Amino acid sequence: MRLIFVQVGRPALLPIPARAAEDEDPSEPRVFRSAIAKQAVTGPVELSTLGLAGDQVEDTRVHGGPEQALLAYAASHYPRWRAEWGRDDVGAGGFGENLTVEGADETTVRIGDRWAIGTALVEVTKPRSPCNRLAWYQRREDLIQLVRATGRSGWYLRVLTPGVIEAGEEIRLVGRGCEGMTVRRAALAMQHRTDRRDEAIALARCSALAQDWRIRLAKEGYRREG
Repeated sequence: MRLIFVQVGRPALLPIPARAAEDEDPSEPRVFRSAIAKQAVTGPVELSTLGLAGDQVEDTRVHGGPEQALLAYAASHYPRWRAEWGRDDVGAGGFGENLTVEGADETTVRIGDRWAIGTALVEVTKPRSPCNRLAWYQRREDLIQLVRATGRSGWYLRVLTPGVIEAGEEIRLVGRGCEGMTVRRAALAMQHRTDRRDEAIALARCSALAQDWRIRLAKEGYRREG
């Protein structure tokens, strides 16, 4: 695996596409505030337990924090999106990710996988759940549904050992996570937990799973055994 790009962003006002704003009060500005627009960084970048130096989040209730310190996205998804949408403006950073990676995607990465990048050590915590801000940013009203259908969600990582990372570096898999629980399987297990209880329980057994998902599963009765 290889780290192709490193991206950071700061909160800014971005336009809401007209169709997505049709039902809103016309007197209100058709903009949203987000740090989803990321810019590539060259050279070494400091990585702490809260993420990359120079990167920020807007809504700390649902973004950021130690369990979501980094968002990774597969570089291989972008050619597919460009072909399917007939657009050439969808590329690295387009899904708001910090790390654009080569040689990994949601079907190969497991919850709990540990990666050594530069002098840092990170661990996969959960799939990314798409939101309306991503849909607005990419000007696709159907993007949440498309991400769920295709599984091209991206995934979050926690930082176990802070360090320095740089675009172009090798990503070394130094520890495998929960047996068989890929990012794609985890997303489906959470999405269909009501009618696929065994899958939800299997997901809850993953000790590396992000705390908010573990708490949610526990409250709904999907507890780890033992």
